[in-house]
Amino acid sequence: MNLTVNGKSATIEAQGNVSVLQLLDLLNVSQKEYVTVELNGDILDRESFAASPVQDGDTVEFLYFMGGGAL
Repeated sequence: MNLTVNGKSATIEAQGNVSVLQLLDLLNVSQKEYVTVELNGDILDRESFAASPVQDGDTVEFLYFMGGGAL
């Protein structure tokens, strides 16, 4: 399966359908509990990761929101 992940081409070797949750494991995404996933321009609810399929040609962005800083 060919995807665009964080703006770069990626090929995923997987048998059958792959969910967003499985994709996080396949790509060894760090801090999975904190990642926000955008699939084809739509931000997904964390509860839907297991039910959201990733298909050939999809665009996936893994986002981490961080607070902090000082003035």
